[in-house]
Amino acid sequence: MFNTPFDRYDDLPATARSEEVDSYDFDDAAVAPAPAGNAAPKQGRSGRGWLIALFILIAAVGSWWLIGGATPAPAAMPVPVVTAAAPLQKQVTEWDEFVGRFKATKTVEVRPQVSGQIVRVHFTDGQYVRAGAPLFTIDGRTYRAALAQAQADVARASSALSLSQANLARAQALISEDAIAATEIDRLKAEVRSNRAALQAAQAATAARSIDVGYTTVRAPISGRISDRRIDAGNLVSGGGGDSATLLTTINAVDPVYFEFTGSEALYLKAQREGLSKGNDVEIRLADEPDYRWHGKLDFTDNGLDANSGTIRARAVVANQGGVLAPGLFGRMRLATGGTRSALLVPDTAITTDQTRKQVLVVAKDGTVAARTVELGPQVGSLRVIEKGLKPTDRVIIKGVQMAMPGQKVRAQPGRIEASAPQPRTPEAQPVSRAASATLAS
Repeated sequence: MFNTPFDRYDDLPATARSEEVDSYDFDDAAVAPAPAGNAAPKQGRSGRGWLIALFILIAAVGSWWLIGGATPAPAAMPVPVVTAAAPLQKQVTEWDEFVGRFKATKTVEVRPQVSGQIVRVHFTDGQYVRAGAPLFTIDGRTYRAALAQAQADVARASSALSLSQANLARAQALISEDAIAATEIDRLKAEVRSNRAALQAAQAATAARSIDVGYTTVRAPISGRISDRRIDAGNLVSGGGGDSATLLTTINAVDPVYFEFTGSEALYLKAQREGLSKGNDVEIRLADEPDYRWHGKLDFTDNGLDANSGTIRARAVVANQGGVLAPGLFGRMRLATGGTRSALLVPDTAITTDQTRKQVLVVAKDGTVAARTVELGPQVGSLRVIEKGLKPTDRVIIKGVQMAMPGQKVRAQPGRIEASAPQPRTPEAQPVSRAASATLAS
């Protein structure tokens, strides 16, 4: 229609078109120059289809090689191997724990009873002293002089009393002869009573002066560990007792000591319902100790709860042989309040957490893993008491927990849960407090 080669090709008869295609040389057509004018090279439709088919075949083979031929089929994942064991059934003792401080059973502030100058100190700071041991000596010359004066007053009063008694005896001898007036007898009797009272007053003054002389030596009122001296020899101190007197030092009783703690209202009610009272055993450990090595007995419970905090104050008496426990030390105490009961225990490492829920993984007979939500109880060493959610016949995964998932198949090896007894700590195994800095030793 437009006088193109294709139009001319379509106008040819079918036989002529077939002959023309058969006689067409693809190689010559690829390199032959284009004819001048409007003439164009003749190309067959079947040649182009063959090229397209070849291209598709090459692309399919390449895709098969890249996708299927080069990458091997994934191998089956191996079945995880875990260790499972039945929960350990043991009798456990439940404890309630408290935090408190140690306190001396007796604390005394040493103050002088008389004023004067300190002339001697008889102790070393921090040493253990016994009751009655001398601690300070105060200059007592003025007090001894006052004592001597009081003793002289006693002698004077005694002499006057003896004279009045003799006069009364002579006067009474004259009564039978009616040689003395009755009023004179009465006067002599009154004089005797007056002189006797004066003698008693002088004797009391002598005793007071004697006590003052004794107070010039300040002695330890109790046995215990003494603090440092607050006053050195040569200083003047004020006596008289009370807060106005000069503080010389303090003494704390060493053995036994108190452990004071506070408990909540709920724990107080629990202890009352379970019949806890004085004499119940307690166990205490210090901040650097792994075991409860200090033992004592419940000694005192306050008569009311603190309205501000809702807690009640209590106290235990603890033996302190060696004087290791010092007033003010913190300690953690446990009190047996739940008695003894049977419980199921699993390793604490076998417990997993799913958001707010605690779980353990158990293995069925066919090797399928299942998760059990449990309620935890107190910890017993490396084991944990399971209150609810577990049966004695369950097989709990204790090793390989991280390789097991609920619904997955595993191969469970038999294991055993054991409660290891606490081993005594040797001196070499005791925790060592590290210093803040160090230097090379010469």
